[in-house]
Amino acid sequence: MLSSSLMDMIREKYADKTGELLIPPPVFDEMAGEFVALDLDKRTLSTRFPVQTKYFNPYRAVQGGIIAAAVDNTLGPLSMLVAPPSVTRRLEMKYSRQVGVESEYISVVGRLVEQKERNLIFSAEVRDSKGNLMARARSTHWIVETPG
Repeated sequence: MLSSSLMDMIREKYADKTGELLIPPPVFDEMAGEFVALDLDKRTLSTRFPVQTKYFNPYRAVQGGIIAAAVDNTLGPLSMLVAPPSVTRRLEMKYSRQVGVESEYISVVGRLVEQKERNLIFSAEVRDSKGNLMARARSTHWIVETPG
C-alpha cells in the first residue's frame, strides 16, 4: 500500500526527528486522505480525499478551505520527500467549480516546480471524481535552517 510505504520513506528520511514529527499528520487522517501515486523523478505526488458532507457549506459544496487543506496535505508530504525541510509560506488557490454532492472524491496532483535558493515553488491541480478541473494552486515553501 502506497500510503504506508510513503510514510515509511518520510520516517526514514527524518529518522533523527521521528519523535518530534506527527507522521502522518492527524489532519490527513481526519480527512481520510489516501496517497495514490508518487513519482520522485518527476517530483509529483497524487492524493485522493473523499467528499464528506461534514465539510459542506450551505450550498452543499465542499468549503474552499477544505480543498486548500487537501492541497496542503499533498504538497507537505511531497516537500518532505523531494526537498530539504521546509514550511508553507504562501498558498494561493484559484477555484474553477464547486465540489458538490455528485463528487465521490477529489484528487490532488502536486508538483515541485522549482527551487530558488531557500524558496520551493509547488503547483497543484484538484479534480473531481469525473476528472473535471475544480481548482489550481500555487504554493511557496521556505527551506528552514537546520543546525549544523
